[in-house]
Parts: sequence; structure tokens; C-alpha cells
Amino acid sequence: MKSDRLLSILLLLQTRGRVPAHELADRLEVSVRTIYRDIEALSASGVPVYAERGRHGGIELLAGFRTDVTGLTADESRALFILAAQGAHAALGLDAALGSALRKVMAALPAPHRPAAEVTSRRILVDATRWKSGPQQAVDLRVLQDAVFSDRRLRLRYRHSGEREPRTYTVDPYGLVAKAGVWYLVADRRGAPRLFRADRVRSARLLDEPVRRRSGVELTAVWEVLRRQVEDRADGVEVTVRVRRELLDMFQRMVASQLTALPDDDGASEWVTARLSYPVLRAVRQLLVFSDRVEVLDPPEARAELLAGARSVTALYQGTSPAGD
Repeated sequence: MKSDRLLSILLLLQTRGRVPAHELADRLEVSVRTIYRDIEALSASGVPVYAERGRHGGIELLAGFRTDVTGLTADESRALFILAAQGAHAALGLDAALGSALRKVMAALPAPHRPAAEVTSRRILVDATRWKSGPQQAVDLRVLQDAVFSDRRLRLRYRHSGEREPRTYTVDPYGLVAKAGVWYLVADRRGAPRLFRADRVRSARLLDEPVRRRSGVELTAVWEVLRRQVEDRADGVEVTVRVRRELLDMFQRMVASQLTALPDDDGASEWVTARLSYPVLRAVRQLLVFSDRVEVLDPPEARAELLAGARSVTALYQGTSPAGD
């Protein structure tokens, strides 16, 4: 609706200051011509808004103009009070600020919507952390936050997975992303996008140099590129197994991140077939935990890897474990 779009334009201008017309058009999914018609409508209604053309132009509100917008719908009011994972705010040191902000929003809500918003805050909770994800190492995000908000470069000592010693990098941060309870620093290194898990940062130091981000590139765009790289990464080892029916529910929970498709279950057979994907062959030893209730059918090298793992465990408890296995 046009009224919703006008309100969105007003809020964007109050938040961002000068915004190019093409950016408003992209965000609101309309044409630039429509944006200019909306600006004329806002101006006619008494909002001091003006457009400045040219390379560095844009649409802007008159300096000092603010308006209190309280025209929230019931659904919008409820949406504000569905809280994301508490740990995200705590990691950023914003728990107290979040509570204070929500109290102010509650006071500003139209009176008919306040009861629904309050009930929502007590009945709905979003926890982004996976079950059985293991203990999370405490992460100190203060220096990373400082770099992101002060637009300065960072010197990191970072330990990659599978490596004992950290490496040193100089990076240009775009921002921080929390995904499934894990914090990541999104940054450029030598002009190329890189992803750094915050819990693997051994030390971080702010540099005096200003950040060198690629022109016109925002955090969301860099994150999308990196996310696709991770998700589209070539699969390692595809494994076909059969699982005893009585174990099926537990099996699916414990190997959820490796399952490439839900098991084909006819509801009657003693065994159910499933397919898994592992990054490296040795990782298939995870299946040893299921003993004889899970059998690898294919490929042969995965069966051989499990046999080698079983022999290692047997040798360990017989006191003859080969060194380094």
C-alpha cells in the first residue's frame, strides 16, 4: 500500500540521512519515478523533504526534522517482541540496552496493541543454538566490534580448523554475523572476502589505518557470497548406510548435519537405508558409536575405514594400540 511505502521512506530517511532515489526504489521494489511521486506526496503533506540531483545527490529530510511514528499494526507490534537468541545480545554487551529499548517501544505503542505485545514476549522465544552442539567457547567480541564500528583495519592471530598454530592476518572488516549460535567476522583480506570464526581468533588488535572495503559493497552481499561458498563446497565422501529401525530417531538426531536425504522408511522393514556426506573419509568413524545397529553399505573404502577404526579401539583396550592412530 502507498501509505506503508510513504512511512517506510520517512523512516529510512530519518535513519540514514541522504539516500539515493535508486536505493529507495530497490529497497521498496518500485521504480525511481514512483519514489519521486512519493516524495512529492510527502512534501505536499507537510514533511520537509527534498531531492538533490547529481552524482552525490539523493533524497533527504530538512536538518533537525524528526517525527514520532506510532502507527504500528498489531502484527508489527508482536514482531518487535519476538526476541532472538539471548546469547547474541549478551555477546555484544547489549542485553541491558535491549531491555531498555523494548520498554521504550512498549510505552510508545498504541494502547490497544500493548497487551498482545506483552503476551508475545512471554510466549515466543527464538533460540538459534542447535541441540547437542557441544560447549561453546566464550568469545570476546569487543575488539571485533570496535573495528566494525570505527571502520579500522584489524590484525588477527587466527587458528584454522585442523591446525595447531595460529596464522597472522591483516583484514578489512565488514561486520559480524551470528549463525546458529556461532559468531563470524566477515572481512576482506587483500581485497578478497574471507570468513573468520570468532571463537578461533586467538588475538585481535585494532590498527590505526582506516578500513579498505570495496566500494559499494555491504555486509549482506559479502555474507551471501561466503555463505554460498560454504554451502556449495564440493561434498567429500558420500556414504550409504542401513540403520536398525529402533535406532532411527536417535540416528537422525545425531547425524542430522551429515544426512543428505531423509531415510527411506516403509514403516515395516527391520533396516532403513540412509545416505550421508562426510568432508573426509576418516570422519566416517563417527558411525562406530552406533555399534552393530548401523552398517555402511557403500563405498568399500568407508567400510575399510570403519574396520580400521574398530581395530584401533580393540587394540587400545587390549593395550596394543598402534602409535599415532
